[in-house]
Amino acid sequence: MTEQPTPGGTNAVSPPSIIRPPRDVRDIAHIGHAELLTPTPEASLAYFTGLLGLTVVAEASDSVYLRGHGDYEAYCLKLTAGDHAGLGHMALRTWGPEALARRVQWLKDAGIDGAWVEPDAGKGPAYEFTDPDGHNVRIYYETSKYRGLVEAEDDRPAMKSNHQRYRGRGANVRRLEHVNLMARDVRACRSFWEDGFALRTLEIIRREDGSEDGAWLSSTVQGHEVIYVRDYLEGRGRLHHLAFWVDSREDVLRTADLMNDANVPIEAGPSRHIPIQGFYLYTREPGGNRIEVCSGGYLGFDPDDEPVVWTAAEYAAKPGWGARLPSTFRSYGTPGTGAAEESVTADWPSPAGLGPAWP
Repeated sequence: MTEQPTPGGTNAVSPPSIIRPPRDVRDIAHIGHAELLTPTPEASLAYFTGLLGLTVVAEASDSVYLRGHGDYEAYCLKLTAGDHAGLGHMALRTWGPEALARRVQWLKDAGIDGAWVEPDAGKGPAYEFTDPDGHNVRIYYETSKYRGLVEAEDDRPAMKSNHQRYRGRGANVRRLEHVNLMARDVRACRSFWEDGFALRTLEIIRREDGSEDGAWLSSTVQGHEVIYVRDYLEGRGRLHHLAFWVDSREDVLRTADLMNDANVPIEAGPSRHIPIQGFYLYTREPGGNRIEVCSGGYLGFDPDDEPVVWTAAEYAAKPGWGARLPSTFRSYGTPGTGAAEESVTADWPSPAGLGPAWP
């Protein structure tokens, strides 16, 4: 990490001291990628390429860069070998260099330490900082468009509007859809993104004491790009899951068949969420990180719309259809905390006790 022009750090500021910019200033374009840490890099890579259908575009040191067939940028996932599972960082692209400069200045004015990092596989330079719960975040503008990188004739699509030839491999995920982060104070994290980056909050789960169990935020009309859920084990900087988009509910169902035949335990789904109403399937990649394959959900076109607020009782009543989420969904995250969550997978063993069987 290079310092340009301020020293790096991880200090966050509490939301009350933040001055909110005008609501119509949309400097964040979309979520760009996530770095995922794994203690089993080879097995994790096989999961993401063989089962999810991601394509390797670059390798460097202990990291592999992968993309979905619909990504206009070079990659949406950076898979890095590490001592434990978890999130390395989450990155969001701005609308332009001026937008990036404005948000960096806001962070400095708010007293939030950060530092510039060198370009990473065609993205950046980026400014890295931490959210109120300690998750590493990067914002950047400069990037590489994948269409311009395609040299092999067999990877060029017939349609000029597409970015890569359709391979139909595995679940054939199109892109990274959202990142779900665990936090001790969901409300503080939500306010941080609303006040500092003008992200919209579409739904909230709020308790009677004003604390929040969940918040769904987005910089686009998409129902969610950044999610926070309460960390009931009081960890810090933990990942709940990464989600990858497929084109239809039928593709989610087909993914369930793929996972089942590969002896990958299905933690939850296929079913439909209450917030945003997306159709989902949850498994865990070999390194231990929870991964969602999703489709559907509503879009938020109304610029004046207020967040939908669920009380804890309303959410617990489950007004939507489908099976309830398992207890592991509330407690399991990466990295582990050393609590009882280490054994929570006992209630969803592999089919017939078999081990993973992906390519």
